[in-house]
Amino acid sequence: MDFKQACQVLNLLSEGCGIRATSRLTGLHQQTVLNVLARAGSKAARFLDATVRNIKPESVQADETWCFVGCKEANNDCHDPFRGDQFLFLAIDSGSKLIISHVLGRRSPIQTETFLKDLRSRVPEHFQLTTDGYEPYKTCAPRTIGKAVDFAQLVKIYANPKDSISGERRYSATQCIGSRVVIRRGNPDTAKISTSYVERANLTNRLFNRRFTRLTLGFSKKIEYLRHSVDLFVFAYNFIKLHKKHGKTPAMAAELTSHVWTFEELLRDDNGY
Repeated sequence: MDFKQACQVLNLLSEGCGIRATSRLTGLHQQTVLNVLARAGSKAARFLDATVRNIKPESVQADETWCFVGCKEANNDCHDPFRGDQFLFLAIDSGSKLIISHVLGRRSPIQTETFLKDLRSRVPEHFQLTTDGYEPYKTCAPRTIGKAVDFAQLVKIYANPKDSISGERRYSATQCIGSRVVIRRGNPDTAKISTSYVERANLTNRLFNRRFTRLTLGFSKKIEYLRHSVDLFVFAYNFIKLHKKHGKTPAMAAELTSHVWTFEELLRDDNGY
């Protein structure tokens, strides 16, 4: 496999193709496709960790997206923490639409605290944060971010109360019949209390990352490859794809870069591919 084929693989994966479909379209073995994903995902993770720093967001919105590894939690008989239900925590700048922080794991207080600590390390100054109604945010945000945040939760009320608790739904949530704002800390601007942008980013993730597509066989079989695919998606979202809101990539709007990146730039290094 040459460098051009590797870039072709990444372009297909970032447009929502699964491993098998990418293998058929490129003529490469499935394990070769996975190897390219692992290499590019690892490089994307290191690049994002080093580059997405000292962000000055207009306001930050945070939410979680459900998926599963291997099987759904009800069938995870051995209670393996790396199988069953997993959640992708995303924090997005409502101005530039940059994904500032992303953490993958169980939907738990520990994971929530890890996510908020990572967010705090990337946004050193005072900012406004809006999350959904997930209860652990109430205690984890003050403990990890403290007085440096104006924090509010937007709690949506569904016709079926279970839709606000479980991340897994067969198709979509029942009708949203209302919402309420709960101010947790500071003095947030009520006009900016929203989770609309991060929920739209969740939809983009489900569209362009095959492993999050519901009711298909494209789900992840190993959590390592799920992590790589998430890192690849976040890199493409931040540095490659133009956002219709401002006609730039989110990284350009956040002044992290001056140009649209490509997967070729990600893969190249001093030693070649």
